[in-house]
Amino acid sequence: MRRRLVVAAALALTGMVAALWLGLDARVPGPPAFDSVRSAWKPSEVDLLDRGGAVIHEQRVDSRRRRLEWVGLSDISPALQAAVLASEDRRFHVHGGVDGRAFAAAAWERLSGHGIRGASTITMQVASLLDPGLRRRGGPRSLPQKVRQMRMAWAIEAAWSKPQILEAYLNLVTFSGELQGVDAASHVLFGKVPHGLTEAEALVLAALLRAPNAGPAVVIMRALKLAPAGTVPRETIEVAASRLASAPAGSGQRVTLAPHAASRLLKALPGGSGTVVRMPSTLDGALQRFGVETLNRQLLAVRDQRVQDGAVLVADNATGEVLAYVGGSGDLSGARHVDAVQGRRQAGSALKPFLYGMAFDQRLLTPASLLEDAPLEVATPTALYRPHNYDEHFRGLVSVRTALAGSLNVPAVRTLGLVGAESMVQQLRRLGFAGVVEAGDFYGPSLALGSADVSLWEMVGAYRALATGGVWSPLRMTAGETAGESRRVYSERAAFQVSNILADRESRSVTFGLENPLATRFWTAVKTGTSKEMRDNWAVGYSRRYTVGVDGTAPREDAERGARAAGRSGGQGGRFRAGSRARPPRVVQRRHRAGSDRSRRESLDGRAGPHRRAGGRHHSRSRSGHSRGPSARALRGSRRHARPALAPRRRRAGGGRRLRPLVSCARSPSAQRGGP
Repeated sequence: MRRRLVVAAALALTGMVAALWLGLDARVPGPPAFDSVRSAWKPSEVDLLDRGGAVIHEQRVDSRRRRLEWVGLSDISPALQAAVLASEDRRFHVHGGVDGRAFAAAAWERLSGHGIRGASTITMQVASLLDPGLRRRGGPRSLPQKVRQMRMAWAIEAAWSKPQILEAYLNLVTFSGELQGVDAASHVLFGKVPHGLTEAEALVLAALLRAPNAGPAVVIMRALKLAPAGTVPRETIEVAASRLASAPAGSGQRVTLAPHAASRLLKALPGGSGTVVRMPSTLDGALQRFGVETLNRQLLAVRDQRVQDGAVLVADNATGEVLAYVGGSGDLSGARHVDAVQGRRQAGSALKPFLYGMAFDQRLLTPASLLEDAPLEVATPTALYRPHNYDEHFRGLVSVRTALAGSLNVPAVRTLGLVGAESMVQQLRRLGFAGVVEAGDFYGPSLALGSADVSLWEMVGAYRALATGGVWSPLRMTAGETAGESRRVYSERAAFQVSNILADRESRSVTFGLENPLATRFWTAVKTGTSKEMRDNWAVGYSRRYTVGVDGTAPREDAERGARAAGRSGGQGGRFRAGSRARPPRVVQRRHRAGSDRSRRESLDGRAGPHRRAGGRHHSRSRSGHSRGPSARALRGSRRHARPALAPRRRRAGGGRRLRPLVSCARSPSAQRGGP
């Protein structure tokens, strides 16, 4: 028996000599500097910081492994350092990178058949962690590979100090599953920082190093062997090991307040997510948390009505900095990764302030001008467009102030006829609505009721222009981002008039009543909007300091119920504007005499007779036959700001009778009737 052992030892020695020769013959590069290894460390998350430097979101950018911050040795629990040395390298402070005693003991156990014992020191493991060519590939390392690992360990010992080697090992080693480094292991498994680990928790982590995917029973047995006799009760180790089964699966981010804002900023980085570890932003952490909690609370209140999701955006009027960016409700949403702040949807009545602002600037209307709120038919290339008010009632003569504050639809369509659809499209583009890409004829009269697709980001930016006296500039989310080019889109007078109307509680009462959430204890101007089929409900308002936008979305099949449940108003409290189902296209049979189309189609500003487009304006003829367009009326001295003339009774034209079907708004890009 002894003779066989001697022969086997001789053969093993011969193999080791051959492997040593091969390993020495191979070129082994020198180890990198410790400072370069620490500086090259990149966490698997990018931290989004608020304006005060606090972390408000951790965005996962590496799905293969979970790594957090690099932790210095002084910030790691001494109990964990001792447990790791007891488990992996008891002679760490004595050897020079390779432990000869450990090698001899491992060789003897292999030859005697008593088991397999590893001989790699912590320094040798660090060498493997730094050089991918020295790592195992489905089995034990080859002899040349082992020799190169030893040479790398000697070089590390010569260049690094012992504390640096131990610090690198604790940050580079994998403890369990995807958890690489002591910071990720302590946070995910035990919910604490590395210097707060107890002795039992340190023993559990050290036991995981030999088998990162071992079950709790195996981990408990190994931890008990590592513990000094009688120092740590078994019950304490069992409690610590039980945390392995309850650890959160997946990424396990610690802070998730602004996922959509983090994604937006990451996409905007020139070099991608690999170039940064922390992203500063203009967001206010407390306000962001308040926005998330308020949105979720309001959505839960109407959950039985199947309101699906919502979004909130808050901007500072003076600087354009975004203070809160809530792109969705997270777990309550059926599409949690969709950014509702950037998604484009029909705006509904929320576009009306920009329409009336144009009319004020062109001096076609004043807040005191009168418009007729009565049944209206507007000729389109395919049909007659018949707008209806939200409540199906018409109020006759109303002032522009009442029409805008009460969000009446028919006066808005008449106003669009004054300014022109193409002019409105150009103005929306100047206000930053990049999704308005079609010509004015594509939208037609429905543009007055918000048939264009816009985003909450664009909407808040446009309303902020009203809050700043008519000057538009882009919003920004980082302090280093350029403010962008500003431009005047409304005169100060027009911006003031629109803001004054939107803040008028009494004028708003025609639709909303005197007591509603839009009436705040301080000065605010607020406007709501509801898209086609009542699927999207908007509320955008501003004070002298902030602009706030809220959007709520219901599933298409439940749009009516969701909008009704959201309430008749919305704003800073997070409630949404309700509405009723849009009326289907009507098929109208009417008799008229030949040539009556010309007499029955009234101009959009309310006067009788045919209307025709000339120079981008609508003109009509009075009974005397003279052209009296809005521009001519505006130039009249004493009647400069007089209200537009209203439609007299329709006249019948002579001629034969015939029967002609008319489909009202059959191909219009939006519904005939929109919510306020």
